[in-house]
Amino acid sequence: MEQHDAVEVILAKRDRGELSDSQIDWVIDAYTRGVVAEEQMSALAMAILLNGMNTREIERWTTAMIASGERMDFSGLSRPTSDKHSTGGVGDKITLPLAPLVAACGVAVPQLSGRGLGHTGGTLDKLESIPGWRAALSNEEMLAQLESVGAVICAAGSGLAPADKKLYALRDVTGTVEAIPLIASSIMSKKIAEGTGSLVLDVKVGVGAFMKDLGRAQELARTMVELGTAAGVHTVALLTDMDTPLGLTSGNALEVRESVEVLAGGGPADVVELTVALAREMLAGAGVTDVDPAEVLATGAAMDTWNAMIRAQGGDPAADLPVSRETHVVTAPTSGVLTRLDAMAVGMAAWRLGAGRATPGAAVQAGAGVEWHARPGDSVVSGQPLLTLHTDEPERFERALESLEGGWEIGTSYHPRPLVLERVAED
Repeated sequence: MEQHDAVEVILAKRDRGELSDSQIDWVIDAYTRGVVAEEQMSALAMAILLNGMNTREIERWTTAMIASGERMDFSGLSRPTSDKHSTGGVGDKITLPLAPLVAACGVAVPQLSGRGLGHTGGTLDKLESIPGWRAALSNEEMLAQLESVGAVICAAGSGLAPADKKLYALRDVTGTVEAIPLIASSIMSKKIAEGTGSLVLDVKVGVGAFMKDLGRAQELARTMVELGTAAGVHTVALLTDMDTPLGLTSGNALEVRESVEVLAGGGPADVVELTVALAREMLAGAGVTDVDPAEVLATGAAMDTWNAMIRAQGGDPAADLPVSRETHVVTAPTSGVLTRLDAMAVGMAAWRLGAGRATPGAAVQAGAGVEWHARPGDSVVSGQPLLTLHTDEPERFERALESLEGGWEIGTSYHPRPLVLERVAED
């Protein structure tokens, strides 16, 4: 006989009540076992989105998610561990150059990553555009790679917070991604169960982020820092701008190509800036303070680690990346300064071109996405290419172009805001 039932729990949160520890423990366990149906968890997720959770509920929900599976232990490695998680942005390929960079500085990076959520890209989707690369590793393979290469980017194993794996996919297709309790518990259950020694959170703020305003982003950052600290994981959060998409590309293979440019000493300035800022926080959290990641990036050592990391997971770092069959160029209608490029508009366009998925488990196009040829602050000339849309299916262009309507402006002056807006920590 079940201790509770799904309708009881749904009604409690629908009516703005607090869920008891027992209700939370039961509903997470029962959902993992299949006793709570998908439509019931969908209803509960929406009730949580609308009515929220207090600190006790969020901590208990996170603990229950961790308890749904196993915990990993990296204490046997020869070097300290540090991980990073981003709440999701457009053009956010930072994990790709960051993991090998931090590893090249002497800290192991167990980077458990996810698939695309809505208009934001997924790190695993990006890496799967590399021929041969595989996301699924056993715990033994992961540990061996961390010891030999120093970095691994892979999917969370089926035994690690399995409740989150189910709920993550459900949130994506039920309009409940933005719920702070669900974001915080999803991220932190995986990271705490993963066993990393320290964690840096990149909390995106702006039109292209799930957190549109600074206040909600601060709330999410504080919640996650508190959850990590309570669990004994050194946790720091950086709030970073997502009004403008990162870099010059949004899409799977497009972003891999750009990341390799960063590792080679080039790439867009904003991608380099954020990669180095997060690397410094990760190194500090692991107790490594005598290495400058900016200098290491310039030496090419991080590129060597990238190549080794890709090869270790079956990929060919020298292989040609997929290219879309069709392209469509959007030109500047007038001359002036690009004053705005809306991250949400770009992200939606990339999604509609096939870079993201509308249903759990759907295939993504490796070559699809959006490339922009100017960033806010750059001068543009009438008739020059402003955006290039990439897809294998030309019928997708129309809806992608609809997404981009009103998504950029050309004017006379541009006033940038900082890329890193705030640091949140308990130290």
